[in-house]
Amino acid sequence: MNNWNKQIADMLADGTVALVIGYEEGSTPQKTRPLFCHDAVAAERLVMDGRCTHNLAVYLTKKELLPAEGRIGVVATVNVLKSALQLMQENQIPEGRFLLMAVGPEGKLTELPDAESLRQYIAAHPLPDNPEVAALIEKIDAMSREERWAYWQECLSKCVKCYACRAACPLCYCTRCIVEDNRPQWILPWASTLPNIEWQINRVMHMAGRCTGCGACYAACPLHLPIHLLTKKLTQEINREFGTERPAKGNVLSTFSPDDKENFIH
Repeated sequence: MNNWNKQIADMLADGTVALVIGYEEGSTPQKTRPLFCHDAVAAERLVMDGRCTHNLAVYLTKKELLPAEGRIGVVATVNVLKSALQLMQENQIPEGRFLLMAVGPEGKLTELPDAESLRQYIAAHPLPDNPEVAALIEKIDAMSREERWAYWQECLSKCVKCYACRAACPLCYCTRCIVEDNRPQWILPWASTLPNIEWQINRVMHMAGRCTGCGACYAACPLHLPIHLLTKKLTQEINREFGTERPAKGNVLSTFSPDDKENFIH
C-alpha cells in the first residue's frame, strides 16, 4: 500500500470522511474506472496515474450516490478539481461537504479543503494544451464558412442522441434538460442532422464560460464525434473577447458588466 493510500484508509477508519471517490484498475491494463471506497480495506485499491481520465466531479451532485451525513473525500485530477471549483461557484455543492485531494508525482497527498486552496492548486498546476485538439481547431479555423458548415453537418449527422455527452459532463446537472421539455418542444427528439445541430448548439451555449475543458463529453461519445471542439473554440472566443478572468459567481452569459464590449451589435 502506498503512503497516500494509507492516509486515505486512516481517514475512512477514524471517520474523517464517510466515503472516498477515486480510481481503481479497470477491466484492461490501459484503463482505470471510478471507485467508491466506504471502508479502509477498499482504499488499498485506489490508484492515481495518467490513465485516470474520468471526471469524478460528475458524481458530486448525485445525492442518491452519496451518504446523507459525513464528509466525502475525492482523490482528484486537475480536471476534477477545476470542475469541482466551478460547481462550488455555481452553488451546486457546499464548500465544506467535500475534501478534494490531489496526489503528486512522488505520491504526496495534498488536501484541498476549500475553494481558495483549489484555486491556488489549479493555478500552480496548469494543464498543457492538447496538440491534437489545437491542430484540429486550426484546421477548422482555416476553412471557409461554407466548408465549416459542411464539416459540422457531416459530423453531427452521425449523432444518435444518446446524450452520453450530457451524462458525462459534471456541469450538466439540471434535473430536467431542455431536450426533455415538450411544452414547448424546444428541440426535436429524433436523431437527424438539424435537430442534432440544435442540440449541440444549445449544449455549447449552456457551457459558455463554464466548461473546464476536461473532454469528458468527447470521451463518452460512442461515435467519437469531436463535440469537445465546440466548447473549446467557444472558450477561446470568450477569452479573446472578455479576457480569461472569470466572475467568482455566475458565468459569461449570466453576468453583466457595463464595461462589456458591444462591438457585436451592428
